[in-house]
Amino acid sequence: MDPVAAKYIGAGLACLGMAGAGIGLGTLFGQFLSGALRNPSAAAGQQGTLLLGFALTEALGIFSLLIALLLLFAV
Repeated sequence: MDPVAAKYIGAGLACLGMAGAGIGLGTLFGQFLSGALRNPSAAAGQQGTLLLGFALTEALGIFSLLIALLLLFAV
């Protein structure tokens, strides 16, 4: 296999982590909204946990993008 082709395949596979982060964020906010609609008085107490989950999930997506860019442009 050509090394350049292997590099592109690896970068594409690394970008699958961004798709996982998108799915995770959709699930996270969807479940929070569902719980907030069921019990609105408890929603304010869970907002800090929601933001922490958002930050960690988004960080994993950014890390996978970083790995893909390193595979593409590093020497």
